[in-house]
Amino acid sequence: MVKLIVVKGEESMKKKSFSPIQNPSSTKLHFLKPQSHSRLRVSTTIHSELTPPVLSFEGNQVGSASLNLKSAPPDTARAVVHRGLTTDLTNSRRGTASTLTRAEVRGGGQKPYPQKKTGRARRGSQRTPLRPGGGVIFGPKPKDWSVKINKKEKRLAFSTALASAFECTVVVEDFGDKFEKPKMKEFIAMMNRLGLDPKKKSMFLMTEVSDNVRLSSRNIGTLKLLTPRTLNLFDILDSEKLILTKGAVEFLNERYGLDSEEDKEEDEFEEGIC
Repeated sequence: MVKLIVVKGEESMKKKSFSPIQNPSSTKLHFLKPQSHSRLRVSTTIHSELTPPVLSFEGNQVGSASLNLKSAPPDTARAVVHRGLTTDLTNSRRGTASTLTRAEVRGGGQKPYPQKKTGRARRGSQRTPLRPGGGVIFGPKPKDWSVKINKKEKRLAFSTALASAFECTVVVEDFGDKFEKPKMKEFIAMMNRLGLDPKKKSMFLMTEVSDNVRLSSRNIGTLKLLTPRTLNLFDILDSEKLILTKGAVEFLNERYGLDSEEDKEEDEFEEGIC
């Protein structure tokens, strides 16, 4: 159930906490949805230069990484991420719902019963929307819901969301070859060594996911394994912990970093990704 809340004045707005998935440009009307398990947070304190520690497969610190990400100014950060998120969610709509109108439904052609001497209402067709089995009035039809967003704006939304999630980001060495065989117990043990809670939502970003890693983690419902090809804004915002491999950090710096080239051709990892 969606509730409509009218907020008056800045003092009232401070007392209300709104989700970043709501319209940030509106100052009077806000659609407040029931709270879900999704976090969907965007911090207003965003750092451009980030140096998270690098952990080994055993959980020991072996160095530090550097994340130099472009980010929107604090006063527009939520608006940029909101636009990128709503665009992704809107473009994910398939738009295949379809119903039959009275011109398309089967039947008709013959008057169901005589016009007079029955005592019933006058009927001219069985396909009328007023009878069971008839057509549907103003029903859904296939529709293209896709909306456009500038490529630079979408990249800025990605990098801003990643920069705002710095406090819950963990960088680890590539561990794709550490699993000799699929075993979920070993994967959970690795998460515990890295300080992760298997009961909380976590997102692993890896340049390549080996079969043993995928099979070892597929029964953990709170975990997602993503590659640069499948990286999306919703999973970044929805996760409570972001785990990046060193290869993924290099990709993020190359793709969303301060020194990235906007007009650079997409490589094998970046094909189809904005």
